[in-house]
Amino acid sequence: MDMRRLVGRNFGRIRRAKGLTQEQVEELSGHSQQYLSSLECGRRNPTVVTLFELAQALGVSHMELLQPDAVDDSPDFDPDRKAAKPRSRKVVKR
Repeated sequence: MDMRRLVGRNFGRIRRAKGLTQEQVEELSGHSQQYLSSLECGRRNPTVVTLFELAQALGVSHMELLQPDAVDDSPDFDPDRKAAKPRSRKVVKR
């Protein structure tokens, strides 16, 4: 699981559910709109302090930004099973 992508998805989902724009969260949190955009895209690795500040700006617990969701980034993830399928081994002939 890529934590950067998970936090970004959770942040974006919560922000949209609250009806907030990135610009409004910028004003509430002090983090730039560019930073927030990169965060939502999974390109930022926020510190614990940043997670706390962003959660406060959204009016949620910082733990909500870390909650696993139904989407897993691993290539073997099957959302119907909610678990990773075993990886198959590829045989390379020489």
